[in-house]
Parts: sequence; structure tokens; C-alpha cells
Amino acid sequence: MSTEQTVLGNETQEYFINMGPQHPSTHGVLRLLLTLDGEIIRKVEPHMGYIHRSIEKMCEKDSYQQIVHLTDRMDYLSCHINNEAVCLTVEMGLQLEIPERVKVIRTIISELTRLASHQLWWGVMGMDLGAITGFLYGFRDRELITDIFEETCGARLTMNYNVPGGLMFDIHPNFQKRTKEFLAYFKKKLPEYEELLTGNVIFEERTKGIGYISKEDVISYGVTGPSGRGSGFACDIRKLHPYSAYDRVEFKEILYNEGDSYARYMVRMDEMKESMHIIDQLIDNIPEGDYKAKTKAVIKLPAGEYYQRVETARGELGVYIISDNKKSPYRVKFRSPGFSNLSALDTMAKGCKIADLVAMMSTLDLVIPDIDR
Repeated sequence: MSTEQTVLGNETQEYFINMGPQHPSTHGVLRLLLTLDGEIIRKVEPHMGYIHRSIEKMCEKDSYQQIVHLTDRMDYLSCHINNEAVCLTVEMGLQLEIPERVKVIRTIISELTRLASHQLWWGVMGMDLGAITGFLYGFRDRELITDIFEETCGARLTMNYNVPGGLMFDIHPNFQKRTKEFLAYFKKKLPEYEELLTGNVIFEERTKGIGYISKEDVISYGVTGPSGRGSGFACDIRKLHPYSAYDRVEFKEILYNEGDSYARYMVRMDEMKESMHIIDQLIDNIPEGDYKAKTKAVIKLPAGEYYQRVETARGELGVYIISDNKKSPYRVKFRSPGFSNLSALDTMAKGCKIADLVAMMSTLDLVIPDIDR
């Protein structure tokens, strides 16, 4: 359908078209209803639910150990971090003391997860804007991390390694060696990423000044992670509320104030350097000791409410559990970063051209199952 309007004496039409739910640039089954005036975007209305699986409701029928396995089906590029969020919430409720070895290993695994996610994001963003070579480079380097994960926990995508109380099993004897080899390799490869895209004139034209959102709007919409920090919003949970071993490492919270697509891109590029810096500080300093605290076969949290948040590759993930002292929680709610980040897309897109929408969505780094749950 369309409505006619007159602008400066010229007849124009306002069109309503669907982008998705089957569209490569939505990176999943997301439908956007676009209101267009020619090529200019007037409104973006997301329509979700195409991959909704009632994960929160399923959690209310499962044990606390089983809930962990559902969270890596949400943001499948932040599996280990999602798993850790649930474990930390349960451990808080049990007032369980976690071995120092576990805290350090979890932090290393989380930063490897962040690196793998950002590598995939970088490759896919390049391809979204026409740079196919970047896609090949990003996946080539990401494979080295998934090889480490496969050797560690036996899986490459929907991975489970964290359990309430610690880890499923101790790290593989090759873990430290392979991780250090990867770091040495990727420190030399990251400059290639910068050369291919960061300083590319075409890429800069497609991202600088595109998809602007102010710090005030970012806070209002609850946009977190690199998308929020690209507008100057200091929201890194690792800094604000340190968990695991983040209180014992030195790293910078990356902030840019431009608020456009290029700023959000640069935050992730710099975050990859910081992730490697964090791992460098820990990989040779993994404490000896147990890899799991003693827990009962059937976990029952004391009656009450528990909330824990972590910093995933896309932003703040919050886990809220209400317990009535049974083996399954009374209520589980996930505060996913993608849902809040997507809500800001309409503000970013207004007045931009339809081709710019692809760049904006790439810099939001959306994972649709994280939004639908």
C-alpha cells in the first residue's frame, strides 16, 4: 500500500515494504517493515517472533543444570559467556565459593569467545557492504578459536563448558599452548583487517556519519555493548561490576563519541586488541586447584530473587531468577542485549537511505535468536 504526498510541488509516494524475514542482511529471520519516501527511510518497524522457542518458559520446567544448556541457543556467538551468566546467578544463590582456577579459565574462555564473535562480525560486515575477501579472512581466523573450543569441550557452535560450581572438566593439556599460538598469529593478522576495511575510502563513505545516535538516546533505549560505547556510553559490565577474574586484569574500556556506524565498528576493532591483552595476562597464570566446587546432584536455590549480569560480545546480558526453593525456578527472565539494541534502529535510520540500513544493522551486530528467545 502507499500514500501520496506533495513535497516542494513534486509528486512523491510513500512506500511500505518488507525487508526480511528471509534477507541475508538481517542475519536471521527478522522482518523489518520499512516506510520509504523514494530511497529515504521514514520509519523502521521490527517484527519479531519468527524464531521464538519459549526458552524462558522451558527454563521454568528444567533443573538449574539444564538451564545452562538453553542459553547458548540464544546468542550462539556468545555461548560460553551466556552459560557463565546462569552459573554465576546460581552460584550467587547458593553462596558457593568458586575455585580461583575456575575464575581465570572462565575469563580466558569468555575473551576467546568475544574474539571469535568479533571476527565473524567483521567478516560478515565486510560482505554486507560488498567486501567478500573480509568474510574469508574473518572465518579463516575464527576457525583457530573454534578448534581450541572443540578440543576443550567437544563442540564448535552451541558450546557448553560452564556448569554451576565450575567447569565440566579441566582444560585440555594443549589449551595454553594453542591459545598462545593463536594470540601470536592473530596479532599479526589484525593489521590486515585494518588495511582491508578500516582505512578503505569506500568503507569510510558507507559508515562515517551514517546511523547516528546520541549518547542520550543510547541510554534511553538501553543500548549496551559496543553499540552503546560507540556513542560514548560507558557501560562495560566487566569494568562496572567485575566478575570472574576481570578484577585482576588491566584493560581499557573502548569509547568513541561520534555515535555513527564507523564509531561502532572501531569499538569492536579495538576491543579485539583488549581481549588479547586480557588473555595475555592470564594464560600463563592459571592457578592450580580444583576445576569445580562440590555441588549437590539436585540444586535448589533458597527462596528469593537473584540477578546477575555479564558483558557478552553484544552487550549486557542479565539473568533474573525467582526461586521458590524447588529444583526448577519459579520464573526466569533474560535481559538480552540484542532486544534493546534493535529498538534503537528506527532512531538511527530515519533520514538515511535504504542502502545505509545494511551498514547500520551490521554495526549493531544482531543475533536474532538472542532477541526472540
